[in-house]
Amino acid sequence: MRDAYGRVLRAAAVAAGGLLLAGCSSGGGGDEAKPSRGTPSASGTATTSPTARAFTLDPKKAPRNAADAKRLALAIVAGPDDWGPDFAKRTPFLSAPGSWPVLDANCEWEVGALPRSVLYSVTAYSEIPAAGGKGPLRVAATVTVHRTAADADWEMAETLEEALHCPDQQLRQGERITGLQSLGVPYGSDENLDTLMERGSYLADAFKGPQSYSWYQLRIGQVSVAAVVKGAPGRTRAESDDAQIRASATMQERAKNQLGAQS
Repeated sequence: MRDAYGRVLRAAAVAAGGLLLAGCSSGGGGDEAKPSRGTPSASGTATTSPTARAFTLDPKKAPRNAADAKRLALAIVAGPDDWGPDFAKRTPFLSAPGSWPVLDANCEWEVGALPRSVLYSVTAYSEIPAAGGKGPLRVAATVTVHRTAADADWEMAETLEEALHCPDQQLRQGERITGLQSLGVPYGSDENLDTLMERGSYLADAFKGPQSYSWYQLRIGQVSVAAVVKGAPGRTRAESDDAQIRASATMQERAKNQLGAQS
């Protein structure tokens, strides 16, 4: 089954790679902590990043237990300053230890137990508070340390598979996301880094009309990092995208510094 899911991921990645890269360059408690679940696109142009630099994992730096994984995750996860100068911590700031989001048969997110394949996972919540007639721009960063790189790859592939059943998802009471599209692409010649991007519309009872929703997830070896942004009235897509790119790049660099071999 894992080989089959891996083929799903790689096939979707090749098909959607061009759209993911175009999307990234266009400027454009716990619901944000969910693993990405979206609908893979069947169109696009096969491509790889021309600027991807060589990266080699150092096996000696791989976390072996939950304590190692916790230290690694907390060293990587993005806090408010990593999103931008106007962001502040939300309350609670960190997710509850041992919690894991699960998408049920009704396409609703609920809290479950940490899978055996995961050593540690944490989500940090930040926001630009509502002010000047603008709604709160809420963001979250998630770092998950899997037991193996294969387990992390499995999560990425499962994301694409489960999305076929749930293009519309209930985050919690009064909040949902609709019209999701998810794109995946291998990054780097050794495929130590893979990426997923999910976009859709965010609907909240507290807001009038749909807002933007974007999830970006990156795998580096056995570690996956994700940054999600839920739009709000008065906030532009460019503002959301800039914050997401900044936080994602920061976590990527931290993960590579923590896990990479000395050049």
